[in-house]
Amino acid sequence: MATPESDQKAPYSATAVGELVTSLNRQRLYREVTLALRTGLREARAEFSFLRVRGLRSILKFLRSVAESDSTINLFCHSQSIPELQVVPVLFQNSLKQYEEDTVANLDHIFGVEPMKISSPSTDAEVALALRVLEGCCLLHRESTIFAHQHKAIEVLMDILSTRGVLEQGACVDALISIMLDSSANQMDFESCDGIEEVAHIIRDKQVDENLRMKCGEFLLLLIGHVNGRERPPLARIHEDVRRLLGEKSASLIWAASQFGSTLDPEQRLTALHIQARRVLESLDLY
Repeated sequence: MATPESDQKAPYSATAVGELVTSLNRQRLYREVTLALRTGLREARAEFSFLRVRGLRSILKFLRSVAESDSTINLFCHSQSIPELQVVPVLFQNSLKQYEEDTVANLDHIFGVEPMKISSPSTDAEVALALRVLEGCCLLHRESTIFAHQHKAIEVLMDILSTRGVLEQGACVDALISIMLDSSANQMDFESCDGIEEVAHIIRDKQVDENLRMKCGEFLLLLIGHVNGRERPPLARIHEDVRRLLGEKSASLIWAASQFGSTLDPEQRLTALHIQARRVLESLDLY
């Protein structure tokens, strides 16, 4: 027969067991997170592109699973405080590396004992995957935008936007949004690189893929909507630049359209954004 004392201890025992189970589950999840990152990052650092692509696909799949719950997002964010598990630096040191910087300065490697390490160039698919991973990291972990800034991300991405194919350009626009919206440093870099001019050039070019032009229109709407209302935003000249590059009619439409959607749910906002971007394209005098 239970005594009053044992009745009082029962709730405390149940609480202790529950806390232990929660702690064990958290430890298990963290081990899974670190294992997935270590495995993916090991291949993302490989010398051969096909291995890097496999690693990037693994990391992207992992990020999509992480996004399904707040607890796993928190664990991922915690993992990014550990240098060997940080994803963004690996992207810029490998898949998004600017190979023109690797010009051989001397002939020491020819006469030395150690062979020169040669990595295969990034393929189009690899660059696009790396940009998707960058986008996911910055959306889940805001400090990843700081890592991106440290690796001159805007300069690298603007080079991709102006020189690569449609596949990489589309992923690049999405990545630009994720690394810029909450980062004044990246916004200032974008202004320094004359980023608005490149985006406007794509929007105005009728030979460019229509979906890419739409993405660029959506990018301007999101960016202008984000900086509106700030007293001194980093992109202080953005309205003037858009008016100069796209004309008064389109600039006015972009400014008005960028005010939409604050009371809409996410799906409605996405639909409204797409509609407004279409109107911006239609407003341009392309003749």
